[in-house]
Amino acid sequence: MNPQSLRITVWNEGVHEARQDPPAIAGYYPNGMHGAIAEGLAGHFPGALIRTAVLADPEHGLSEDVLADTDVLLWWGHLAHGDVSDEVVERVRRHVLGGMGLLVLHSAHFSKIFISLMGTTCSLQWRNDGERELVWNVNPTHPIAEGITGPIVIPEQEMYGEFFDIPTPDDLVFISSFDGGEVFRSGVTFTRGRGRIFYFSPGDQEYPVYNQAEIRQVLANGVKWAAQHGIERQAPSVGNPQRGSFGS
Repeated sequence: MNPQSLRITVWNEGVHEARQDPPAIAGYYPNGMHGAIAEGLAGHFPGALIRTAVLADPEHGLSEDVLADTDVLLWWGHLAHGDVSDEVVERVRRHVLGGMGLLVLHSAHFSKIFISLMGTTCSLQWRNDGERELVWNVNPTHPIAEGITGPIVIPEQEMYGEFFDIPTPDDLVFISSFDGGEVFRSGVTFTRGRGRIFYFSPGDQEYPVYNQAEIRQVLANGVKWAAQHGIERQAPSVGNPQRGSFGS
C-alpha cells in the first residue's frame, strides 16, 4: 500500500474549541485539535487525502459517502459523547467491522463507538493536575512503535491510571507512568471484524500534546498499521455449508 494514497478522516467534537475551554486552547491549537492532528499526519503522508469533521457538521461529518472514502478514522471526544447520533455510531461501527481502521484518542475511551466495539465500560482512573507523563515503548518490534526508541516525555498531561476496563488487547504497545506512581496501558490494539483499532491515551485538551513530534509519529504509525486500502468494505459473515462441502 502506498501511504500517499491513504484516505484519512480526523473527527473531533470541536466543543472545547467552540467554548474556548480552556482559554489557552486557541493559542496552541488555532485550527482545533483536529487541525493539529491533521497537520501532523500531512507531514508524514504528503499527498494523502486528509479531511476533518466535527460534531456540529451535518451527520457529524460522517456520512455514508465520507466513511466509504475513509481508510482510517481518528476519533477525539470528551464533553459530548451523548450528543453523537446513534445512527452515525452504528454507521461507523459497520464500517469498522468491514475493514475501516479506527484510532481512538484520549477521552474517546468513553465514546459510544469505542464502548460498543469493546463491550465493556471502558472506565478508568483519572486526575488532572498537569503532571509529567512518560510513555514507555514496551513492544519495540510493533509497527506502531517504529521510531520510538525511548520514553516519550510529555511535560504536562492528565493522569489516566489503572484499572482500565477494556478487554485484553491484541497488542500492548505503550505503558505510561505518572508522577503519582500510577501506570496505564496507554497504547493498545484490537481487531473487530476486519477492522483494526488502536487506542492511544495522550492528548488532553488542556495541553498541546498533539504538537509533539513523537506523538505525531505514533499517530502516523497507527494510521499506517490500521489502514487496509482497497479491500471490499464488508463485515465477515458465517454461512451454513451444505453437507459434504468439506469432504467427499
